[in-house]
Amino acid sequence: MARSEIEGRAAFDHIRYAQLWEDADILTRALGAVTGRTLVSICSAGDNALAMLTLDPARVVVVDLSAAQIACLKLRIAACQTLSHAEFLELMGARPSARRKALLARASEALDPDTRAFWSAQAEDVASHGAGGVGKFERYFRIFRRWCLPLVHSRATRAAIFTPRDRAGRQAFFDTRFDTWRWRLLLKVFFSRFVMGRMGRDKAFFDHVEGSPAEHVARRIHHAAVETDPSQNPYLHWIITGTHGDALPMAWRAEHYAQIRARCDRIEIRPGSLEAFIETGEKAHGFNLSDIFEYMSEPVFAQVYARILSAAAPGARLVYWNMMAPRRVPAPLSAQVTRLRALEDALKAQDKAFFYSDFVVEETVG
Repeated sequence: MARSEIEGRAAFDHIRYAQLWEDADILTRALGAVTGRTLVSICSAGDNALAMLTLDPARVVVVDLSAAQIACLKLRIAACQTLSHAEFLELMGARPSARRKALLARASEALDPDTRAFWSAQAEDVASHGAGGVGKFERYFRIFRRWCLPLVHSRATRAAIFTPRDRAGRQAFFDTRFDTWRWRLLLKVFFSRFVMGRMGRDKAFFDHVEGSPAEHVARRIHHAAVETDPSQNPYLHWIITGTHGDALPMAWRAEHYAQIRARCDRIEIRPGSLEAFIETGEKAHGFNLSDIFEYMSEPVFAQVYARILSAAAPGARLVYWNMMAPRRVPAPLSAQVTRLRALEDALKAQDKAFFYSDFVVEETVG
């Protein structure tokens, strides 16, 4: 079986991301018209693979190196099949709840024995934080929210960031009340490469990044707080408050719940690397590649990209994010794809998952 470069340098035996920190709204728009087609998605926590079902594909093939991340998707599918939408939100942690253990037990009845045992071992954490709050990345933000942020901003200031304002009002609020010297110092320390590597992302994920993570986060928070509307941002809501407020990620919204439930049988889960899928000889019409290229050296990235093209049908779209490692189609392969610049720019301006510096949409020629 093909082996990913990152597989030998990072641990995949625990939940790294218990929810998706990439915006499915722009992902689904980027993939375009794919009714009746085959899509491929990196699993992560599974939310974006579920959101892709709203495009009415024939199937969504989901791959991931991590059994723990695949368990997140399996729980979501089981919860969709057994719980009401309101109960699903409680279980995930988007809404307060005193009955998450009972909801987890009900959803777990639809799981295979190994996945049921996995989630049984997480029951206490799920009860406290929701199934969407039990990952390493979510714990990192919980520390930030509980112990660090109150030293910098009052409860009133933290709540006020979610007051709807026009852009000028958001800029004024950010400049006069939020972007203080204490805030800038907190970002510099908490989002340093050292702290993020130990408490947030696996340190191996920074092997190929350029620049300061703290400076990058500061720029992206300005984008989230000023260029877009924080009151509509589920990711910022979770970081600051620990729930999603009135904003929800696409796959968790009421208007999509019944549709996703009806199409869950179109999900094909295949544990392993993306490279392993490519070896099957199958063709896909759209790829949600998350930010996997971020973790690859440039030579390996070029090799993997070429292999993805070999599994792409004519007109297939490759959609992916970059945080700090710049990745786009390798120059020797540029004649085989078209960069959809106008679509990229429009969607990047709307991206609510504000950590990423770039959003890439490339379409195969033919």
